[in-house]
Amino acid sequence: MKRRDAADLAGTVGLGAWVAFGVLTIVVIGQNGAQLWPDDGFLTWSLGHRPDVAGALARGVTDTGSGAVPYILAVVAGVVAGRTVRRRMGAAALGLACLGAGQALRYGVMEIVQRPRPARTDWAASAGGWAFPSGHTTTATLTAGLLIVTVSLRAPHGATPLRVVIGCWGGLVGLSRVYLGVHWFTDVIGGWLFATGWLGVCLYAMARWLPASFFSGTPHAPDNPTEDHAPQDPGR
Repeated sequence: MKRRDAADLAGTVGLGAWVAFGVLTIVVIGQNGAQLWPDDGFLTWSLGHRPDVAGALARGVTDTGSGAVPYILAVVAGVVAGRTVRRRMGAAALGLACLGAGQALRYGVMEIVQRPRPARTDWAASAGGWAFPSGHTTTATLTAGLLIVTVSLRAPHGATPLRVVIGCWGGLVGLSRVYLGVHWFTDVIGGWLFATGWLGVCLYAMARWLPASFFSGTPHAPDNPTEDHAPQDPGR
């Protein structure tokens, strides 16, 4: 896929996610943070299907969506994406910047919306702060997106199973938050949409403004090489 096509695709997907996130945010604010129609059903099901072993597994999954793990994975994505030491460091820095800036923006949204979490008596894991959008979900989805982009750059035709595994991990972190009773399902949907929108912005910017050689490791080629190397007319 050409860089301009990749940028347009990232921008289109990101814009669509932002629009959907904006609509959902307006609905949540309009309901004063109360649960929406799918929220009670998912929470009720989780409370009725939470044996000890499943709860422990869910807590293990949810722990990978916070703390140092996502940032380490973002660095790994950058190191794998770059071809040279310098470009690996640059790509790792870009991944960390995308993740960190997205977190800061998410905190701002949470403070604006101030949606309460489900009742503490339903919690099977620790949690803090406001509910919307889900922080673990946002972080894991951003990290999964960076990893999928890296895999696509390095193995565009032969790594579909790996991309599916990474995507499932990002999705399961969000679902584990509902299963553990610390988030409404619409908090998780908000986290997925927010992360997709922000990742679209970051990828659009990278595809549009980074040099073509940044990830390829090859010298920058002239836009029109045929013009630069065309034989001169000896009659001139």
